Amino acid sequence: MNKSEAILKANNLSKRFGGLAAVDNISFQVVPFGVTSIIGPNGAGKSTLFNLLSGTFRPDSGSVLLNDQNVTRMNSVERLFSGMARSFQITNLFFDLTVIDNLRLASQTLHPRSYLYLPLSKCELALARADELLVEFGLLDSRNQLAGALSHGQQRRLEIAVTLATRPKLLLLDEPTQGMSQGDTQETAELIKQLGSKITVLLIEHDVDLVMDLSKTVIVMAQGKKLAEGSPQEVRSNLLVQAAYFGEETA
Repeated sequence: MNKSEAILKANNLSKRFGGLAAVDNISFQVVPFGVTSIIGPNGAGKSTLFNLLSGTFRPDSGSVLLNDQNVTRMNSVERLFSGMARSFQITNLFFDLTVIDNLRLASQTLHPRSYLYLPLSKCELALARADELLVEFGLLDSRNQLAGALSHGQQRRLEIAVTLATRPKLLLLDEPTQGMSQGDTQETAELIKQLGSKITVLLIEHDVDLVMDLSKTVIVMAQGKKLAEGSPQEVRSNLLVQAAYFGEETA
């Protein structure tokens, strides 16, 4: 892979909490479009790595580059305006607002900052983007429902729509199917696959079968380190991964 092709570059990232190396000298690159997934046992350091990539945490060492721009010292809001958006494990919505108002508020960042003091009804770009997202995410029938009244699957779908309001180039999804029914998980998997044809998706997911079906590249973590990286087929056949993650014998 030509290094200039990478939309995201993590270079020797490390983060310690006291004596624990939660992320230990990890490097990888993500090329544009498709889905790249990070998997690993509980405590492997996946969420800490996501926090380093998204700007929630500052690394002890190493760097993060987005489209060859060094964003290591940027916070999450600054990275959002640079083209990176993130969803969280816990649903993060305004439950007392309607679906359309959640989307309008998120889309308001498409306007100059002077528009922040205007009523939402005056923000035409935000209104148009919110309407686009309602259609794209199958939420049109829920337009005027309170977000808190939606099913868990619909809330997760809305949350992904909210993260896309600013038209990011890179979307970080942190366990988007957590707590979902099988039907909602299948629908969300199809949605993520469709998103991967339009933007770049970096995914943390506990459902290994879903990851293997969706991903172009899989990164495996264990005890804060990168254990393996490659195509789903390469990762499944890796003896170290089989022993550390799938619990299979290597002999």
